[in-house]
Amino acid sequence: MQTKTKEKNLKKIENYFTGCKKIMIISIASGKGGTGKTTISVNLAQALKYVQLIDCDVEEPNAHIFLKPDIRNIEQVEVLVPKVNYQLCDFCGECAKFCRYNAMAVFEDQVLIFPELCHHCGGCRIVCPKNAISEYTVSVGKIRKGIRQNIEFMDGLLNIAQPSPVPIIKKLKSYMAKDSIVLIDSPPGTSCSMIEAVEKSDYCLLVTEPTPFGLNDLKLAVETIKKMKIPVGVIINQSDIGDNQVKEYCGTEDIPVVMEIPFSREIAEAYSRGETIISVLPGYQNKFKELFDIIKEKIK
Repeated sequence: MQTKTKEKNLKKIENYFTGCKKIMIISIASGKGGTGKTTISVNLAQALKYVQLIDCDVEEPNAHIFLKPDIRNIEQVEVLVPKVNYQLCDFCGECAKFCRYNAMAVFEDQVLIFPELCHHCGGCRIVCPKNAISEYTVSVGKIRKGIRQNIEFMDGLLNIAQPSPVPIIKKLKSYMAKDSIVLIDSPPGTSCSMIEAVEKSDYCLLVTEPTPFGLNDLKLAVETIKKMKIPVGVIINQSDIGDNQVKEYCGTEDIPVVMEIPFSREIAEAYSRGETIISVLPGYQNKFKELFDIIKEKIK
């Protein structure tokens, strides 16, 4: 009986995502790791009703540790890598000329392919005048899909030794709901993977700490988000330690500090157990709802 009730509730949640009106896409990012980005993501997801949370930190996903979703589907992510048919190739070099990432080098009697540099666009195959280039598939990682109460959850996991997380992030975002609130837990830093995760967001939350290291990396993240022309707000985690330089910087750059979370032993202990802030300090549920209200106003 309990199993049937659970399946019925899960179905209701799944159906919701095909019937409601799209609201917004909010990405949660940081200039460096360890600032509390995932903490903000999972607590904001729990505070809201009917959301989709996508953990795009595919090199080290950990949102599932706190949400504990019911994983219902696992999908492999594959990319296409070129290979050369030497019976057809005349070593004209058109493929290497086309590739802006230098993933191919052509010599008098040999074509070298560097898969770790390949961006899997298929252009080399298209421009080859002799049709000497074909493609084969390589698995680069996997995607997991699940549900936890009112949250539709997805994350990705990059295979060991694979150089680029971008193909998995692209695949994850291709499943982005078009009719609900979407929260994207992005990779830390300002690399290609972070940019891919944050792109096309309606709003970006940058999580930082009030320390010199936090400020330095926050500046890098702010510069990146501004170039992408995405509205941005800052959350200061452990706000009562360190100094006021982060606040002063935000004031100078006219960036709103939309939330502050003071240091708390209870929060730290909950984190170590894989629990959310809301689960141990229920008063934070309203604070995260207020955060969402602020974001809505900023977007307007």
